[in-house]
This record gives sequence, C-alpha cells and structure tokens, in this order.
Amino acid sequence: MALEIPSDLHPDCVPLAFLLGTWAGAGVGGYPTIESFNFGQEAVFSYIPGKPFLKYESRSWLLDEDGNQVRPLATETGFWRPQARTEENGTAGTTRTQLEVVLSHPTGFAEIWVGEADGAKVELRTDVVARTETAKEYTAGHRLYGLVKGDLLWAFDMAAMGQPMQSHLSAQLKPVK
Repeated sequence: MALEIPSDLHPDCVPLAFLLGTWAGAGVGGYPTIESFNFGQEAVFSYIPGKPFLKYESRSWLLDEDGNQVRPLATETGFWRPQARTEENGTAGTTRTQLEVVLSHPTGFAEIWVGEADGAKVELRTDVVARTETAKEYTAGHRLYGLVKGDLLWAFDMAAMGQPMQSHLSAQLKPVK
C-alpha cells in the first residue's frame, strides 16, 4: 500500500507522514519497581493544515489475561516538531530529519525529546524532563518507533525510581481504518 501524503501537510512534516492516523494495539510493560503487565493502547497522529508539526495523543489501559480492559493507565499528549534541516543518509539512501517532541502527562511531568526520523524509523532521547513536586521520580527516556510491515512498533526505555536506563514498555499498533 502506497503512502498518501496530504496536499495540505506542511513540507517539514512529510518525513513523518507515515505516522499519520489512528493506531491501536497491545503491548507489554515491566520495570524492577513494578510487576510486569499487558496493556492496550491507542495513539493518534494528526496535523493542522499548513502548520509545521504533528499533534500526538496516546492513551493506554491495563489488560487482564484474556485481553479485556481493566482500568486506564497512561495518557500523554504533545507535538512532534520536525526541523527543516534534513540530511541525506548515503548508506541507506534515505533522508534523516531532525526532530523535537514535546509531551505532557497528567501525572505531573513534561518532557522534551530530541532525535531524528530516518525513513520509517524514529529514535528519540529525552533532553529535558520536568516534574512537579508530587510526580514520581523519572529522569530520562529513550524511544524507538518504526513502521514494520504496515504496523507501528515502538519501545520505551527509561531511568526512574533510582534505576538505570532499561526497558519499560513496547507495543505493536495496527492502523485503524
């Protein structure tokens, strides 16, 4: 299936056009300070015609052993801001686009991520994590996103609660028609 790029999508956002739409699926989570769990997720990437960013919203919920929703988990919202500077990646024949992502969470923290999109792959690292006095300790993150056989796969490593950077979440999301 060929990627259709909306004619009113800002040119800076074209390298991220593969993310546009609603994605839903399931994933797994764990960390030394919590029990392992399964979760469902819906992520939406949209745009405002002519604006140089994508809007992003994600919500997730705990799943029981049968895949039924138990209760809400995380929610995050923000903006993916591709930068006009792109460079050719001669070895892979793709264009890398520098990227800034700003996310906020109702649990009391906000993040600024930096990284790049390289074809249908995005890699991000936190540049800044700000948290309220009542938020849990979370100090750094690393995220990978990739389009694989039409599905959006992603993984999130974090450093939190006195633990070093390590795997926390991963999921496989399918496009919602």
